[in-house]
Amino acid sequence: MKINWGTGIVLAFIGFIAFIMYFIITMNVNDKYDHDLVTEDYYAEELAYQKDIDKLKNAKNLSQNITYKKTEEGLIIMFPSNIDYKKITGKMFLYRPSNKQLDFETTISLSNPHLLIPDSRLVDGRWNIKIDWQYNGNSYLFKESIDY
Repeated sequence: MKINWGTGIVLAFIGFIAFIMYFIITMNVNDKYDHDLVTEDYYAEELAYQKDIDKLKNAKNLSQNITYKKTEEGLIIMFPSNIDYKKITGKMFLYRPSNKQLDFETTISLSNPHLLIPDSRLVDGRWNIKIDWQYNGNSYLFKESIDY
């Protein structure tokens, strides 16, 4: 059977449409490609963003800021050594951009100048860490993207 140029164009269009439909169906059905919004209350958080900017500015004015390091036990968050760690309060939030179920929040309660996040809680990959902490009536914020 001989295929003329008109039949070839129609077959090319059908092949292209089939490829696009396969791509669309795969992206909608497969959970691997499912990504959620960063937060559910986007607009409420947007209104509180100026407070976060002020907290970040306070943290930059510290002589020492929060540092972290990865160890075999997990991720160690070290608070500034020049302040009394017993007076530190606040919350820490770890956000996993690729999987909402891995996100977690914990209250800061220190018995030594560092906080250990166990290795069992963290999956390898990118994490966004946000530590909102208070010391002597001042609020501070530490935000960082880390690869664990």
